[in-house]
Amino acid sequence: MPPSSQNGTVGERPALARGAGQHVLVVAGEPDLAELLSTTLELAGYRISLAGTGTEAMARAMQHRYDLVVLDAALPDLAGLGRARRPPAAHRPPVLFLTAYDFLDRLLPELGLGEKDYVTKPFRVAEVLARMQVLLRGPNQGSRRDGGLAYCDLVLDDARCQARRGKRALDLTPAEYRLLRHLLVNAHRVLSKEQIGRYVWGDFRGHNAIEQLVSRLRRKVDQEDAPALIHTRRGFGYWLGKVDAEV
Repeated sequence: MPPSSQNGTVGERPALARGAGQHVLVVAGEPDLAELLSTTLELAGYRISLAGTGTEAMARAMQHRYDLVVLDAALPDLAGLGRARRPPAAHRPPVLFLTAYDFLDRLLPELGLGEKDYVTKPFRVAEVLARMQVLLRGPNQGSRRDGGLAYCDLVLDDARCQARRGKRALDLTPAEYRLLRHLLVNAHRVLSKEQIGRYVWGDFRGHNAIEQLVSRLRRKVDQEDAPALIHTRRGFGYWLGKVDAEV
């Protein structure tokens, strides 16, 4: 048993992220997965409702206000839901997808919005709880401004796939734009190289390719006329935000 100190036991694991009674809809077709998630999340302080199909989940979301949806992306009826009637925007909760690695490329069009995130299977409970907390916290993400996505003086216009920093237009490649958008909607959250590679290209291209991409983007976004927004957390990844506002 490791020695202890006044502040606790050496090597003690950090406490898991906990909820505060938020109502979470768990959508999982596999009974074992549904039981694991519902039991774990209830113990973590969330109120849980269950749905076994995407159709059932959509019907529940039309009738009830949920704070978050945890959704197994392997459900067979999800593909047809894109044509179904969606809940009113005011009641549309954030979504945490649970997805297999080889399914992620098909899920990419659903990601990128600030109110959506994913965890790959097999997942760790600690990661699920941490991602849920980030989604529920919400305000740390980039905000919408005049139809575009913005952080401070950085603005992205998805309709035109254009970006600007203050009055300066940014000449970005498609990969640079996707990276900047991913960093922006996850403002103040460190993204690993693996997460960046999966989002930008749909797979992991290797550390050198991602380092070069981040370096090119940083030279375009962070120039001498404005404070730096793109930062490196050595050994962990990259994050976007003002240093004095880091959380």
